[in-house]
Amino acid sequence: MSDRPPQTVRLGVLLSGRGSNLQAIIDAIEAGTLSAEIAVVVSNKQDAAGLERARKHNVTQVWLDPKPFAGRPDSRESYDRALLDVLRKYDVDLVVLAGYMKIVTTVLVTAYENRMMNIHPSLLPSFPGLEAQKKALDHGCKIAGCTVHFVTEGVDEGPIIIQAVVPIGEGDSPDILAARILEQEHMIYPRAIQLYAERRLRVEGRRVIVAGARLPSKSFHNPA
Repeated sequence: MSDRPPQTVRLGVLLSGRGSNLQAIIDAIEAGTLSAEIAVVVSNKQDAAGLERARKHNVTQVWLDPKPFAGRPDSRESYDRALLDVLRKYDVDLVVLAGYMKIVTTVLVTAYENRMMNIHPSLLPSFPGLEAQKKALDHGCKIAGCTVHFVTEGVDEGPIIIQAVVPIGEGDSPDILAARILEQEHMIYPRAIQLYAERRLRVEGRRVIVAGARLPSKSFHNPA
């Protein structure tokens, strides 16, 4: 583990929906377990519930409307350049994707290389993309989980920082499994950000080396 004190990381949170992972991050900051401050929350959806969560906690929020960029040959890149301007305006250190339903382009990936995280509701590299929970059930998996990873240009392909495992029960629906996974998301996302704040993450190729990491004391199998 690094002997340097944690740095207070300035976060830029990108979201498109309800913002439950944003709330988990806010709660961890307010509890004193996460050395971070949220500089800005940005959404591509004007009615995203996550923006209201930010307002309730006096966090700066920005709706960046994608419509003015539609129809351009480089619409996605143009949007991300405008988004990058917002992130730089608020002096963001680490970009956190929290239910952000747009695929980021090389504009952001390059600007925030190894400084942009995403959380995905599967044990990557299994089941990237949408409907990960349904895919796990359809495949007959006995366990599922979630993954925090650094963002690269490939969808859900970046180096893995931290993962959590949950059991799949007989009769689980995608919604039931998603709720079980979400509980773990709310635990590991703030943890991943704290590891970054403690300067304990080092990327070597596809691997993220976590300084001072320890194996958990127990494992489990399913069914029991």
